[in-house]
Amino acid sequence: MTETWSPLEKARQWTKEPYDQQTREEVKKLIEEGGEAYNDAFYKDLDFGTGGMRGIMGVGTNRINRYTLGTATQGLANYIKSQFPGEDHKVAIAYDSRNNSKNFASQVAEVLAANNIRVYLFEDLRPTPELSFAIRHLKCHSGIVITASHNPPEYNGYKVYWNDGGQLVPPHDKGVIAEVRKVSPAEVKFKGNSELVEIIGQQLDEAYLQALKKLSLSDDGKDKLKVVFTPIHGTSITLMPAAFEAFGFSDFHLVEEQSVPDGNFPTVESPNPEEAEALSMAVKKAEEIQADLVIGTDPDSDRVGLAVRDMEGKLILLNGNQAASVLIYYLLEKWKENGRFKGKEFITRTVVTTALLDKMAEHYEVESMQCLTGFKWIAELIRNNEEEKNFIGGGEESYGYLIGDFVRDKDAIASAVMLAEAAAWAISRGSSLYGLLMDIYQKFGYYQEGLVSLTKKGKSGAEEIAAMIEGFRNNPPEVIGGERIVQLLDYQTSVSRNKSTGVETAIDLPKSNVIQFVTEKGSVITARPSGTEPKIKFYFSVNTSLNDVGDFSDKQKELWHRIDGFKKSLGL
Repeated sequence: MTETWSPLEKARQWTKEPYDQQTREEVKKLIEEGGEAYNDAFYKDLDFGTGGMRGIMGVGTNRINRYTLGTATQGLANYIKSQFPGEDHKVAIAYDSRNNSKNFASQVAEVLAANNIRVYLFEDLRPTPELSFAIRHLKCHSGIVITASHNPPEYNGYKVYWNDGGQLVPPHDKGVIAEVRKVSPAEVKFKGNSELVEIIGQQLDEAYLQALKKLSLSDDGKDKLKVVFTPIHGTSITLMPAAFEAFGFSDFHLVEEQSVPDGNFPTVESPNPEEAEALSMAVKKAEEIQADLVIGTDPDSDRVGLAVRDMEGKLILLNGNQAASVLIYYLLEKWKENGRFKGKEFITRTVVTTALLDKMAEHYEVESMQCLTGFKWIAELIRNNEEEKNFIGGGEESYGYLIGDFVRDKDAIASAVMLAEAAAWAISRGSSLYGLLMDIYQKFGYYQEGLVSLTKKGKSGAEEIAAMIEGFRNNPPEVIGGERIVQLLDYQTSVSRNKSTGVETAIDLPKSNVIQFVTEKGSVITARPSGTEPKIKFYFSVNTSLNDVGDFSDKQKELWHRIDGFKKSLGL
């Protein structure tokens, strides 16, 4: 579509062929109403980014609908054929509990089938990690999941995976984007061949659960652990109860009010397990029945929220870094105890995830690999090393974790059962998951992380964010929050510079517009503009020693004071 066309001109094109009658009528109504409604729907084309698309559902070029999804799928089909010439092409499709997800998945399947591509379409909603598993299990060339993760109810999205089960990374991300941008709605093959669409479900569930069971490292304490779980109206209800049963947990309790899949997410303000409100019903139930552990997952089941009992027996939420720490510690400790270390093991974390994971890896003589923010980069590390090294587990601060390599994206099903197993193991040793976290802090150091997300809307906002990051790059501060900067890492130029010696070393990661400062006290401050939203995020990580659990409260206040000092110094 011509970029110079006005929103009105673009809208008028949607009142003609090839658009269906219902779409034409809806667009005509938007035009008649005028104002921001049609302007927002047509002022730009919904961009197909490196992972796919996400947006509000409705008619228009800036909306998720049959035509924007069809265009994306036609472009993907063209790219698959160009990359695997002469092969029988196969794609797996899954979808979440959101409104219209099932219909969108069927429409996408039809486009692929019309392009002579065999489609494996899940019979009903399924977790995103099972889609990743299905790609490898069925030897597909690609995979698609219809989801908008934990966005508000009016959103939906389209996420693309490659043949390794991981999300798109270079060169395939840019290759798919280039093909998608070549396609107009009139060129989309919408009329599929039903013979090429195979419905899948129970057999894949069983295969996934069999692979999942192999992750288990201990049965200790499972008969003593009481768990409350909420799927927050999402897809994990299809697998989580069966997963807990397969792992041998018997005292497992659902939040029934949130166990019915519902794209309106009626019982929460936001279906995001990172937020306390989303877990409030589960916490209330846990208090009523005196449960040890609360677990909640987002609608597509790749993120996990966790509440545990502290030393006083009060239920508190763990953040993503804390949950990653206890999970990785449990994996490393049990791998050692079970004699599984062969000298070729590794864990992973992103550059904004707690460095506490590095300390643990060093202690167990396991390699800790870093990557850019986003689980697609963890999947790439696994793929690049799978012939030579064994992946134990990894995580990111935004509540996503992965254990083992049979799935290549963050997996809330596997993470939930393994976190529960870690809690049961801790109980069998006279402790708890919180007690395990305190043990970790005493042994490896107490790390505390903080996050500030600034939204700067419009063109002026984008310019302000660009100026902010360029200022850090060209005129980096000498001191932040009273701590002297000793190292500057610029992931855009791939250079790490020691501020004391001036020595520069290369950063062996793909380029990304991220700036990171390391202070004399080992604190890390990271500035990262969002690639898809008008935001810039600041990540803070500070640490100290913890010799006694009784000192934790004072140490916690000390670390938050340092984080507050960084925020004030940066004007946040």
